[in-house]
Amino acid sequence: MPHETIADLLLARSGDEHPGLLTRARSWTWGEVVEESAARAAWAEQLRTDGPFHIGVLLDNEPEYVFWLGAAALAGAAVVGINPTRRGAELAQEVRHTDCRMIVTDRAGAALLSGLDVGVDGDRFLIVDAPEYETGLADHRGGTLPASAATATTRMLLLLTSGTTGTSKAAICSQGRLAALGAANSAKYDITREDTCYCPMPLFHGNALMALWAPALSAGATIALTRKFSASGFLADVRHFGATFFTYVGKAISYVLAVPETDQDADNRLTHAFGTEASPEDVALFRSRFGCRLIEGYGSSEGAGMLKRVDAAPAGALGRPARPGVRIVHPMTRASCPPAELDSYGRVRNPEDAIGEIVDVDGAARFEGYYKNDAANAERVRHGWYWTGDLGYVDEAGYFYFAGRSGDWIRVDGENTSALLTERVLRRHPGVVAAGVFGVPDPRSGDQVMAAVEIAEGTRFDDLDLPAFLARQEDLGTKGTPRFVRVSHALPTTGSNKLRKKEMQLDGWRTDDPVYRWAGRGGPVYTLMTDDDKTALRGEFLANGRGRFLP
Repeated sequence: MPHETIADLLLARSGDEHPGLLTRARSWTWGEVVEESAARAAWAEQLRTDGPFHIGVLLDNEPEYVFWLGAAALAGAAVVGINPTRRGAELAQEVRHTDCRMIVTDRAGAALLSGLDVGVDGDRFLIVDAPEYETGLADHRGGTLPASAATATTRMLLLLTSGTTGTSKAAICSQGRLAALGAANSAKYDITREDTCYCPMPLFHGNALMALWAPALSAGATIALTRKFSASGFLADVRHFGATFFTYVGKAISYVLAVPETDQDADNRLTHAFGTEASPEDVALFRSRFGCRLIEGYGSSEGAGMLKRVDAAPAGALGRPARPGVRIVHPMTRASCPPAELDSYGRVRNPEDAIGEIVDVDGAARFEGYYKNDAANAERVRHGWYWTGDLGYVDEAGYFYFAGRSGDWIRVDGENTSALLTERVLRRHPGVVAAGVFGVPDPRSGDQVMAAVEIAEGTRFDDLDLPAFLARQEDLGTKGTPRFVRVSHALPTTGSNKLRKKEMQLDGWRTDDPVYRWAGRGGPVYTLMTDDDKTALRGEFLANGRGRFLP
């Protein structure tokens, strides 16, 4: 009989002697994980006050985070994963908005929150690396393991969206939904009790929780923690833990592949991994280099499980609909889009017709909403359907493909061009660690394509020979060639290692990083923009009555 709640899953591990949690310092059996969680659950119950039972957790990936996830499940509380990359007013607003009644953090996290109005009194902070923390915890150890009052509808997580495309929202995930995802994803990603699941992605993010922690708990697999993702330390960690599975985002894979290759890279136990937005080229290169299969999927904190994986799917395909109501439609007419006509490079020949928004016409009931955000809920649920905000297309065989976020289509000279395609082209370049592409206003009409590329320290823009590289990419149309290229050794990212594209788009060519501008019509030639060039470009906007598009 399937377990209906995360509390059920956890209690089922009571007394289990199989390794449940590993760090480089020590290990815990699953039975010990349950005991540690129960002690913290009792403490949380003692500290509970009126109002939402929300526990803010501001920690790196360390055992305390896992124990407090378990504590929240047993106590019927919700964990609010506080993003440590936030600062100042933005950080304070996120914590205040989610109505935390207590905060679990360390000295570094407490310093980050010091002086901010987060709505939580100082005596309700539990500082895990302070001496009094262990003293307080000791009072709650050794008790009888309580039965949990949690039900399938009990709120388990408030997941603050990563904010790559705008202001963060707190997506609600119940115990029932997370438990169901744990069971479904352990089967979908082939996670068994014998796997060691390495967790380099942050535990405040849905990737780590829904695709690794919950499936590992469901299967009784072992979780191996590293405090933070490190490209240079990735392989050493994998070998140390004997990891067989991990989760990722595309940018993390590009960072790992940027580490100099050795003839020993395949000497590891990795067999498979799940993630999103790795390029087809990176997927193939990772398997060749490390002997590990990357399973590209589609999902979100709000609505996972819409597509099912098919082993025989073409390269780049996400899979087929998991249920009949999942389809791709024109946002204005709600009519299903016709199949994409693909050329020999996989480019869509009929984008105006074939590309639309991914929806689930029966998914409104499954969407658990955003906490205290009626406007965002109304954007997701319209006409009784669940709208993902993601674009896609379907081929003649019924396979779905990701075509970018709703803001990833750029109107150039009256035609739509795909930011995602240009990103994939740029990420093929061996000197490019990461790339983001977005539209910026043209001084006369419409938009122009701008790219932001991250290159390794010691590499110069001229070393890329980008004009010649782009000229060789037969699948890059003329409209998709970047007119501006921002160059950095460290592009801004979210806490889950995704590029902050919205932020970079707002900066545009006005960033402090070097920006190169396309010049000439005989092919892409880039020249470094000076302050005078930027002033002259600003003048063009004003002269054409488009000053409103400048900050």
